[in-house]
Amino acid sequence: MRDWSGTFGPRTTADEAVAGLDLSGQLMIVTGANSGIGFHTARALASAGARVIFACRDGTTGADAVARAISQHPGALAELGELDLGSRQSIRDFAGRIDADSVDVLVCNAGVFGGRYEEVDGALERTVGVCHVGHFLLVQALLPKLLANGGGRVVMVSSESHRTPRRLDFDRLPLTADQYSGLVAYGQAKLCNVLFASELQRRYGDEGITACSLHPGTMMATNIARSSRLASIAMTLMSPFTKDVTCGASTSIVCATHPHTAELAGRYFSDCQPKPASAEAQDVAVAERLWTQTERWLVV
Repeated sequence: MRDWSGTFGPRTTADEAVAGLDLSGQLMIVTGANSGIGFHTARALASAGARVIFACRDGTTGADAVARAISQHPGALAELGELDLGSRQSIRDFAGRIDADSVDVLVCNAGVFGGRYEEVDGALERTVGVCHVGHFLLVQALLPKLLANGGGRVVMVSSESHRTPRRLDFDRLPLTADQYSGLVAYGQAKLCNVLFASELQRRYGDEGITACSLHPGTMMATNIARSSRLASIAMTLMSPFTKDVTCGASTSIVCATHPHTAELAGRYFSDCQPKPASAEAQDVAVAERLWTQTERWLVV
């Protein structure tokens, strides 16, 4: 077994993160796996022997991603699962199609950023609706399978943007059309990701669930900002400080495969290593309130 302490860092690639691993017999799901870090996360996990479901909103680009993964790694157990995180019915249908008794790892990678104000099911602002509420419902729908076989792992792909809100203002969560700012909405959503992971760990850790969150790094070749011209310009200006997407996927992979769950449980990671999250993200009362509020949104 590898010595994981200090082994990986900011320039670790996805393939280096799975080198020497045998993930045969494990079922893993990666949302947003059609491109960017989601694709490289799913591809690398499949290359190490896991059966990986590429959970994608667009069936055409998702099928292309699966085909690319298999062409790069002949024999890889990669398959498409259509999933729209803005649709509650799509989430439930996706979970119902999982033909296995247990799910070993769920990487909640899909996200949206910027663009004009839009809503998803429940009349919720799209960024929080997809990044947080959609993933919350997906975890709930898969929970019996995640709890089976001794407990699975949930990896929430957040961002250092979770530090942008000094506090989670529930009176403005999610934003309404007249309050909307793409940057504010994204910061809210990423803070929710960290809070959700820690609260999931607190509630289900004793039953075997391991949940953590992470910052993948700032990526150049990613579609996260595809709906915002301003965000695309900002990414170009930041290019000297960004990672290649294969390096961005490595933290997700380390969190998905690290053999010592106690070192992951409820923690936040960046550059493949644990890092303190913001003070607000570590507030148990805020995490509990967010969980309760999210449940209320889902029964409306």
